[in-house]
Amino acid sequence: MARKNLLFLLLAPILLLLTATPGLSDPGGLALGLKAGTLGGGLEGTAGLLPRINLRAGANTFRFNFDTSSRDNEYRMKTRLLSFPIVLDWHPFKTSAFRVSSGMLLNYNEADARGTTQDSITIGSTTYTADQVGKLTGKVDFNKIAPYAGIGWGNALGKTGRWSLSCDIGVVFQGKARVDMFASGPIASDPNFQADLEREKRDLKERLDDYKYYPVIALGINYRF
Repeated sequence: MARKNLLFLLLAPILLLLTATPGLSDPGGLALGLKAGTLGGGLEGTAGLLPRINLRAGANTFRFNFDTSSRDNEYRMKTRLLSFPIVLDWHPFKTSAFRVSSGMLLNYNEADARGTTQDSITIGSTTYTADQVGKLTGKVDFNKIAPYAGIGWGNALGKTGRWSLSCDIGVVFQGKARVDMFASGPIASDPNFQADLEREKRDLKERLDDYKYYPVIALGINYRF
């Protein structure tokens, strides 16, 4: 019974949006909203351009940590999400809240990688002592301009009331991860170690390859002025 109640709570906002009939947008109208989702939480503004086309722009941020590995090494990833989406919404149906969205993100999502402490560390194909390598750290980021495409429900400038809910489902095409790695130990400048470190960077990039397509799921609440 608890699972059914939880499922209802999760689906209820989406079902409400699917059955909503907001009418056409108000050209020149403005709305402000709060959003939360896989890009983080933040603010969003909506402006009406044409009866069925709105412009949305906002800012999202969030921080979280996760663990990943590269062959024999474990890394702690400290992730910082920061993005500024600019999106056009097209409402193809006069009496439906459904929308098709496309646009871009100013994408400042990035992560710091730190190798976990071990007595020995395998870099590339060579095993080094922890004293030789010192602290093994890295920096991960993605394309700063990232296209976005998706669908959604809700029209912040609809004519059925000042308050409205919204839902977005889409994907950000942020490209393959860019990885830089650094070591603080006495062997850091050795040419052979640097070659092994390059191989380690390639291995870590492969582990992060799935993030080049970043899924977007978000819910929001909006107020029309």
